[in-house]
Amino acid sequence: MKKQLLSGLVGLLAAQPALSMDLVETYEKALSYDSGIAAARASFEAQQAASDVTQSALLPQIGAYGEANHTDLDGDNQDESYKSLNYGVQLSQPLFRADSWFAYDASQFQTESARAQYNLAQQQLILDVANAYFAVLRARDTVTTALAAEAAIQRQYEQAQERFDVGLIAITEVYEARASYDDTRSQRIAAENQLNVAREQLARLTGEYNEDLENLLQTFPLGRPDPMDPSQWETTALEQNWSIQSAMSDLNASESNLKVAKSGHYPTLDLTASYGDSNIDGGSPSQFEGTQGVIGLTLNVPLYSGGGTQAGVRQQRSLVTVAEESLNTVRRDVRVNTRSLFLTVNNNIETASALEQTIISRRSALDATRAGYEVGTRNIVEVLDAERAYYVALLDYSNARYDYVINSLQLKQSAGILSPQDLIDLNGWLSETAPGIEALANEKQTLDDPAQ
Repeated sequence: MKKQLLSGLVGLLAAQPALSMDLVETYEKALSYDSGIAAARASFEAQQAASDVTQSALLPQIGAYGEANHTDLDGDNQDESYKSLNYGVQLSQPLFRADSWFAYDASQFQTESARAQYNLAQQQLILDVANAYFAVLRARDTVTTALAAEAAIQRQYEQAQERFDVGLIAITEVYEARASYDDTRSQRIAAENQLNVAREQLARLTGEYNEDLENLLQTFPLGRPDPMDPSQWETTALEQNWSIQSAMSDLNASESNLKVAKSGHYPTLDLTASYGDSNIDGGSPSQFEGTQGVIGLTLNVPLYSGGGTQAGVRQQRSLVTVAEESLNTVRRDVRVNTRSLFLTVNNNIETASALEQTIISRRSALDATRAGYEVGTRNIVEVLDAERAYYVALLDYSNARYDYVINSLQLKQSAGILSPQDLIDLNGWLSETAPGIEALANEKQTLDDPAQ
């Protein structure tokens, strides 16, 4: 079943424990602050009102009327004047107006399209919040590794300077170390700027700046998509993707508008009734004062409208073709995107698993290179390269985990099943005490390396 995203959401979120700027709290703030979701909600409500306006053309129209006239007749055999006063109420009820019925059908389909667009906007907000939140964590990890790399290479530079001072190495090795140190400083400065930019993007959604975000636990499981069949994900997406649902409703609305255009050839039939007072004073007709009730049928048969009706039919036929082709395009895009995301999520899992071992290997290689440098079998360039490779592996592993999270949410959105519950489930794997990626790597090295 398609998830109505905001139904029961308030109670669902209220049941969550109050944590310090976690993912759920960020989403709650975005729901009340983000202008995009507010505009999408207003657009849906406006279309609902537009449908009611269209429906009103099928319902009785009741109004009051009043008329006062002074008539002066001056002719060869007649010279007189009189006054007339009429007032009352009038009812008009359409009995057969095909254009109004088909227009109402079109408005209902347009309302369904607006509802689908609103649900899509809700899903997009979930993705935007997750992207912005994990972009901050990603940038923060980049700063962490940049700071650690800078400190490590600074130590190498200082040691190289000391070795040069006592005549153990040439000045070129000092220059190499200094160049690497300056490079890591520039990377750290760039990383800190990117972190500030990421925080600005998150504040754009929530309206608040927060320095402390909960981090993703190391024990967060990178599970395979369920079901493990891309064809089943594709089938679900073709049935439930909100972009497809919106495009289908747009096509139905275009077909109804084509019927509206064709109904320009059809006759119309209305029931009219009026009741009121009439007063005629003076003139050759007998003076009259009393009530008057009239009921009747009004039939209109269009004969020729200058070719406008035929042109309108041709126009709507072309618009139906546009809607059909747009639906085909959306279906093809969703099909390809869903299968691609399925493959990407599985690739993220494999990549993260490989990078876990890469961190251990890079750390072992770094330790061995440092030891070789101490005994003179390795040079400073090899040590610096090993330092950089180790921190690159740390950052790549961190990015692979974040890529998995975002791509998993995108896969669910493509399938049309993304909901706030997915954020709530993910929120359970966040913690204020989650260690930094370098500490995790050192822990993994100690646990997994038999040499330790």
